[in-house]
Amino acid sequence: MESRRLGKTGLLVSRLGAGLAAIGEEESLEHIEKVASVLNAALDGGLTFYDTAECYFDSEEMVGRTISRRRDEFVLATKCGHGDSGLDSDAWSYDAILASIDRSLKRLRTDWLDLVQLHSCGLDVLERGDCIRALQDAKQKGKTRFIGYSGDNEAAMWAVESDQFDTLQTSFSLADQRPRHGLLVEAKKRDMGVIAKRPIANGAWGTKTSPSGDLKHQKWYADEYFKRCQAIVAEAPIPGDPGDGVLFALGFVFAHDEVDTAIVGTRNPDHMRANIERLERLPLPSEAVEELRRRWDKLDDGWTQQM
Repeated sequence: MESRRLGKTGLLVSRLGAGLAAIGEEESLEHIEKVASVLNAALDGGLTFYDTAECYFDSEEMVGRTISRRRDEFVLATKCGHGDSGLDSDAWSYDAILASIDRSLKRLRTDWLDLVQLHSCGLDVLERGDCIRALQDAKQKGKTRFIGYSGDNEAAMWAVESDQFDTLQTSFSLADQRPRHGLLVEAKKRDMGVIAKRPIANGAWGTKTSPSGDLKHQKWYADEYFKRCQAIVAEAPIPGDPGDGVLFALGFVFAHDEVDTAIVGTRNPDHMRANIERLERLPLPSEAVEELRRRWDKLDDGWTQQM
């Protein structure tokens, strides 16, 4: 598995990372053996970047119960801001953020986090500054090595231009291309580590119906991506499309050198192994990437980033 330096953090991370929302949302602690098989398959396959959040149901607890004994083999990132801290009605307050980090450390069964990210808070919250100060203090106390922002659109650009974060996690895919017009360039100019979330557009490329129907929660989640994919392909088939939607989507994202790692979630160990094997079939033909870009630019009528 190819590794990349995650910007100025200096952390080495696998190009393909594990997004742990799907496991937390679609599985339960009653099926911890299945979760263990997925996460250990990822580690055995060379994935070294694992991204979770305090609001992904039991995701943090699952990581702690299954792979915390292999803690020195991977870079561990979580997010804060959406959970019930029990301390404050404002989840973005200074005290709530610190409480969230402490709870994450216990759930993940680790003494330190490699990266803590603010989880899609709005521009008003960022400008207020309490949550950023909390992250900075947690970093100073050794609870996390680095801090980042996970989000999109105007708030993401503000976070990049503020020079207060080590990393940016943002939506980027063949159905969410707006970041290539400025955001990714600005992040790399500042040597921020760049993490692409939702890089396979929730599996919406090449499907006949929206993948949202297969979800246990948020049964609308992939609908917008499905609509965009349908519009992009309506003109004509894309030259160089391998007929594998996940491979095509990953190939598009990895064609952009600004991206250090792209996180993909699955609760199936065979799917995890298949995703790892797909990287051996990259890169995509350059004409395919260029055509996807051309069609996006032609069709984009206000397609903002999806959270």
